[in-house]
Parts: sequence; structure tokens; C-alpha cells
Amino acid sequence: MIVSMTPPYNITPRILRLISSISEKIGEVNANLISKPSPHLRKQNKIKTIHSSLRIEGNTLTLEQVTALIENKRVIGPKKDVLEVLNAIKVYDNIALYDPFSSKSFQKAHKELMDGLIENPGKYRNQGVGIFQGSRVAHIAPPAENVTYLMNDLFQYLKSNEDLPLIKSCVFHYEMEFIHPFLDGNGRMGRLWQTVILLNEYPVFEFLPFETLISQTQQDYYDALGKSDREGHSTIFIEYMLNVIEKSLIDLLDFNNRILSDIDRLEYFIALGKKEFSRKDYMNVFKDISSATASRDLKKGLELNLFEKTGIKNKTTYKLRE
Repeated sequence: MIVSMTPPYNITPRILRLISSISEKIGEVNANLISKPSPHLRKQNKIKTIHSSLRIEGNTLTLEQVTALIENKRVIGPKKDVLEVLNAIKVYDNIALYDPFSSKSFQKAHKELMDGLIENPGKYRNQGVGIFQGSRVAHIAPPAENVTYLMNDLFQYLKSNEDLPLIKSCVFHYEMEFIHPFLDGNGRMGRLWQTVILLNEYPVFEFLPFETLISQTQQDYYDALGKSDREGHSTIFIEYMLNVIEKSLIDLLDFNNRILSDIDRLEYFIALGKKEFSRKDYMNVFKDISSATASRDLKKGLELNLFEKTGIKNKTTYKLRE
């Protein structure tokens, strides 16, 4: 039997408060419309996630350029930066297919994320590495010959330990950054895999771009990693990441509580997948709108060719277009 060591950290009052708050907010999300987000929200999340995660690594493309690439439009920019985004689009499009507990799946994701950017993507490093901040060495990673063992042990922790997924995801993120298993791409892999772990337990993380807040608090992110290094456990990093997740959920709930436009309502309703429906069915989903507003929404949907109409007056039905 393989026995894995639990990576060191302490449960602090702040961690307990954050876990409680996050759990409450996930419950709120599941109870609101956002439990089945519109295609528009999914797309916006993907754009923000890819732009923010790569921006942390020095990618120079703007949010508009990332949007254009997602829409299969041509973008003029540094070849490396464009390739980074194109690779990330493929990875995030297929994020639900990765197995959070599999080191092979983890390496496959790195290969797809770093394809064409480094030699031997998807392979653990075979040489020593140090992390520099300016001219100062901020971290010396473990020797290359220990990497496979350390990563296998970390995945064994994910599989067998009974820690909460919220804790596990933060611990994995920190420990992976400490091990630094690849020559390049470790930062984006740490953020990606934390999402993969959380998505396995909480579907909301498919459209929660917490990388945006990491990008906005980039120095705090590096400071939390550095302080955890010096203290020999990931407690400070766990507190930082849980705080980021809590704020991201607050932002998501604020987004959901905004006044919905007709397009917002139509996109959400279509995402429910109801093939055939009446105005009454539509109003049962949006209980706060009037019958006149529902009629205007459905007229807009017809104009946008989202569905087709049959029947008249109270016998009118709508059918989604294929």
C-alpha cells in the first residue's frame, strides 16, 4: 500500500471563516439562476481566465485580442503570446475532461498548454531550477531526481486524504509550485489544476474566473508563496487563495443580482435546454417579469432566430432551433 505524507499546514480561524463563507456562497450560487449560466457568461469567464492567467506570466495580448482569438479571428501580436493563448483556449475548452487525481492527465494538460513553446512539454524536468525575483534567488526547487516521486506523492494526497476539496486545491497549488516539476509553465499549471480539482466537486468553478483576482493582486500571490516557503507550510497561501475564491464568488453573485436584460434572460433560458415551451413556461423561470415583458423577450428571440413560433394567442408555442 502506498502511504502519502500529508503536506504541512495549520487550520487557522481565518481559514475556518473563509471555508464557511465560501460554502454559504456556493449554496447561494446553486440556488440562483447562475447554477446554469448563460453561454455569454461562460464565454466571458473563459476570456477573463485565459487573459489573467497568461498576463501573470508576462503575456502582452489585451483582453480584446484574447476575445478575438476565441472567436477565431486573426490577431497581430508576438507569435509566442498568440500561441500561448491558442493553447490555453484548447485546454480550457476541455477542462472538464481532465482527471484531477491523475498525474498522467496533469502532464497531458501541460503538454497541451505548452505545446510549441518549450522542448518536451508534458515531461517533468531533468535539471535543477531556481526561481528569481529580479537578481535575487527567491526559491530553489527540489532536485530533478526527486520530482517524479514528489509529484506522485502529491497526487496520492489528492486521492486518499480526507481534507476538504477547498483545502486540497490550495495545498496542491502551493506544493506543486514548490516542487516546480516543469522547466516552464508551472504557474499557469498551478492555477489550472486548482480549478480542475475544484470543478470536480463544485460545478460553479467552471465559470468562476478567480485568476482575474490573482492577476490584480499579483504581488500578494507571490508574497503568499514566499512566506509559505519560509515558514515551511502552506497556511498563508491557503488563506490567500481562499480569500481570492471568496471575493470571486462575491463578484459572481453581484453579477447575478444585476438587472437582467432581455438578452441575459433569453441566453439563460436557452441554456436550460427546454426544446419546446410556452410564454407561461418562460414566466415560470423569470417570476418577477410581467406578461408584457415576457412577450417582448420572446419577440426578441424570434427576431434573433433563436427559436420558431407555432400557434396563436394562448395556444402559441416556441421551439428552439437546432
